[in-house]
Amino acid sequence: MDETTAATSDVLILTGMSGAGRSTAANALEDLGWYVVDNLPPQMLKPLLELSEIAASALPKVAAVVDVRGRDLFAALPAEVGELRSRRHVRIVFLDASDDVLVRRFEAVRRPHPLQGEGTIIDGIRIERERLSEIRERADIVVDTTSLNVHQLATRIFELFSDEGAARHMLTIMSFGFKYGLPTDADMVADMRFLPNPYWDPALRAFTGQDPQVRQYVLAQPGAGEFVEAYATALRPVLQGYQRENKRHSVVAVGCTGGKHRSVVVAQELARRLEGETGVAVRVKHRDLGRE
Repeated sequence: MDETTAATSDVLILTGMSGAGRSTAANALEDLGWYVVDNLPPQMLKPLLELSEIAASALPKVAAVVDVRGRDLFAALPAEVGELRSRRHVRIVFLDASDDVLVRRFEAVRRPHPLQGEGTIIDGIRIERERLSEIRERADIVVDTTSLNVHQLATRIFELFSDEGAARHMLTIMSFGFKYGLPTDADMVADMRFLPNPYWDPALRAFTGQDPQVRQYVLAQPGAGEFVEAYATALRPVLQGYQRENKRHSVVAVGCTGGKHRSVVVAQELARRLEGETGVAVRVKHRDLGRE
């Protein structure tokens, strides 16, 4: 095996007790850019690892969810892990929770435990603990989700596996024209039609908000600078709250009549002021620029 190639990819095995939050953790890893394979039989770990070596640049971070849903195949997990670790650095994350919390979670969703058979939920939990005891001892990280809700668990996964300096939230600031309709994915909408429209100035009509003469015109209007500063200030605690609540993406839509002048300028100005906010990556999209 080429050690340089292997070093370019990271392999993670996500396992643990049913009801402890594997799906939430897997979704959080996907949000962080991991390629996640759910309910993978242990015997398929080696082919997955080999694929990650071949396509290291395309699959730099691979996570496999392996658990007792694999039925009898799951028994091979300790042996498979031992073999994999002889070749690569493979990390194991084990999710756990107290028996009473697991019971309540199964009862809340009205689903049986995968191992309870003709018994009760607690019977299934006890069987599962037995089967998982060896792999739990080998785990690199054990996350106890007893007192965590789904948002707190996702945040914990993010803290463990996000790249240093990676954004916790992606903010898209989108300019648009009201005459083409509101963006369906907008979380917040700002209306720039309170500002004079450069369209009615023959010297500016052919230009867009990306041109300096239009930018200067729009920002020179009464209330324009004050609005941008106040709106950016208002958004900062919202963005911080989104990070606490584990909301990874949001869209602020900034509209004017045609989406060509005022909204473009203000969207770009908001982005400029919000760039550098802790944990936030900002991008600008002009939905309707060029439609007229």
